[in-house]
Amino acid sequence: MFELVIQENTAGQRLDKVLRKHLKAAPDSFLYKMLRKKNITLNSKKADGHELTASGDVVRFYFSEETYLKMRGEEKAPESFSPPSGFPKIRILHEDPDVLIFVKPSGVLSQKSFDGSYSVNEWVVDHAVKSGMLSGSEFEMFRPSVVNRLDQNTGGIIAAGLSLKGLKILSELFRERSLCKYYYAVVVGKVSEGAVLKSYLVKDEKKNEVRLYQDPVKGSKEIRTEFRPVKYDAEKDLTLVDVHLLTGRSHQIRAHMNMIRHPILGDRKYGIPEINLKFRKCGMCLLSYRLEFPETELSGISGKTFEIPVPENWPVKP
Repeated sequence: MFELVIQENTAGQRLDKVLRKHLKAAPDSFLYKMLRKKNITLNSKKADGHELTASGDVVRFYFSEETYLKMRGEEKAPESFSPPSGFPKIRILHEDPDVLIFVKPSGVLSQKSFDGSYSVNEWVVDHAVKSGMLSGSEFEMFRPSVVNRLDQNTGGIIAAGLSLKGLKILSELFRERSLCKYYYAVVVGKVSEGAVLKSYLVKDEKKNEVRLYQDPVKGSKEIRTEFRPVKYDAEKDLTLVDVHLLTGRSHQIRAHMNMIRHPILGDRKYGIPEINLKFRKCGMCLLSYRLEFPETELSGISGKTFEIPVPENWPVKP
């Protein structure tokens, strides 16, 4: 007889889903047959596989050692995602068993773009494994993940789920737009007043760029961006703007500011090359600087606000 104890950060999954992950080589027909015959039990009781697991639940397998090891397949240990040489140190703003809030440096990927690349998503997994929050058996049931993505050259605050509960609730908060996301951006020219911009966005995945339209077109998604000027530097002809992201689409802020002829400084895709060259040491001046969470089941972040300052090398600061 073999046992699997459900841990806190993998609880909430259906039993049949847990079994598929734990017995990777077992076909569904075998799993359901073993459940019917009580060769697999949940808390010493017969189960049909549709039960939601909870922390502390015990799944027992009344198999021979040969059958158990065969159905387990090759046990996969937690992957090692050691940061490559030169990977910047990550600043953690908040950490609890369910949620990790941290700062992504500009120039680092949110999620890997090809096999072998290293992003903050790999860093989150590596952090969870090395800190002891995630064991080998838990890793095969659940993998921590970032929830909100930032463009590679956009720095700022990112949230990640360290447990299944944390990942589900965070994903709902971002999907339902029930939390507030604010960005600082340095844009070209003088911005005299704020506005709410509404457009329809279509992304060209091959070119990794977007086009905006006034009216809906095939494949478009509505985007809304609110902004207000914070500070104008007349000598540099640059304005620091505060942006409230009302929707969250790829390149949204960058494309919207370019649409009103105030492209973001340092933006190599939508910006002005000669001005970018003049301020090349500043990088792309776009920062996710503030996240405001509503009241939520995640007590560690419920009703809290996280905020970071703009980088020292920005040409205009609040």
